[in-house]
Amino acid sequence: MPILADHGDKRKTGSVNIINALRRGTVPAGGLERIAVGIDVEEGVIASQLDYVSDGGGDLKFIRGDYGSGKTFLVARALEIAREKNFVTAHVVISPASPLYKLKGMYQQICATLRTREEEHAMKAVIDTWLFSIEERLLKVSDHPLPEDSLEIATLKEIETALAGISEMNSSLAAALRTYYRANNAGDFQTAQSAIGWISAEPNIGRDFKAKAGIKGDVDETFALVFLRALVRIIVNAGYAGLAVAIDELETTQTLPRNQREKGYTTLRLIIDSLDRGEMPYCYFFFTGTPAFFEGPRGIRSIPPLADRIGVTESGEFRNPRQPQISLSKFDAKKLEQVASKVITIYSEAYGEVDRTRVSHRFIRAMINRLTGKFGGRIDVIPRIFLKELVDVLDKCELYEEYDPWESYQFDARHLKGELREEEEAVMVVEF
Repeated sequence: MPILADHGDKRKTGSVNIINALRRGTVPAGGLERIAVGIDVEEGVIASQLDYVSDGGGDLKFIRGDYGSGKTFLVARALEIAREKNFVTAHVVISPASPLYKLKGMYQQICATLRTREEEHAMKAVIDTWLFSIEERLLKVSDHPLPEDSLEIATLKEIETALAGISEMNSSLAAALRTYYRANNAGDFQTAQSAIGWISAEPNIGRDFKAKAGIKGDVDETFALVFLRALVRIIVNAGYAGLAVAIDELETTQTLPRNQREKGYTTLRLIIDSLDRGEMPYCYFFFTGTPAFFEGPRGIRSIPPLADRIGVTESGEFRNPRQPQISLSKFDAKKLEQVASKVITIYSEAYGEVDRTRVSHRFIRAMINRLTGKFGGRIDVIPRIFLKELVDVLDKCELYEEYDPWESYQFDARHLKGELREEEEAVMVVEF
């Protein structure tokens, strides 16, 4: 019985977390399968690819769709699926400040956003797990108990062995990891933190650490991909299935000057070719972009070899998500009603049964129509706002018995001032 009670408590907590995120207008951090609609086939394809990668393959997927098609949600759900399969995940957002052509910046974002099932900002935890697994293995194979100093010496040798091939190209990573291990054992947490920072390509790591570790310079463009391969090796040796990386908003690359834009596309081609050649085992990438990124004159069509690698042949309504691209259609009223129904179920678990006489299917449809009327009839731009408004209605129904949404609910955009996104503001009907 206590086990069942604990499971119930966890589910209620998860339900509250989902509702809290929707109340803030953000994508929930977990439990996304509970509000997903219309992406069963895509989820299955991504899950199959992840299984292939966990067996030592390397793979990728491009997610293509306009604003309002659910790219952000599918990215979050794909990362969630990966973590369920014991992958470490990372989420990189491409922007003018963090462009596609800077491999070091991408590597830095990957390290900064590493996440496991148990925790976020997981770089230190992953390295600690890896080092602990080395120590455990050494203790198991030893004929007699190893003193601490002997265990440390043996572990330092194993670090070098584990990074064989990587160290031949750049020995600095192994040196930083050895320094981290020694500092951790000695209780020198400042040096240990500096080591994690240097490995993660953080800026402004002091000279003292580099001198202590025998390292010159920092992670640079030349070796960023080498360091990424080493990170994947550490992740797998720590007992995880691999690394799944989302690289989001590729379309921002189109705004760059031609030389930087083409350099970014060359970086993209480099990653694709490395995966195809088997040089990045246990690594899965998925990228997102708008149709203009795939079809526009400043998009990947400007680099024919790249366009050939990730092009698709689509015809009719039966799209094939096993091709390099998953093409998402815009959100419609039917899908939004389905999501609303799921949110009401989750809300009932979090706060108690929703009064469906007040929040009926008919009211949900009327609410959708009322909001779309304020946004030029565009259902695809309102899901985030609609769900935020819906949770507000559910809160008021739960808090006040006399609250009647049919009489009292009015959408007032003034309270969203400063929160609206560019695409939402662009189609909003201005009233005078």
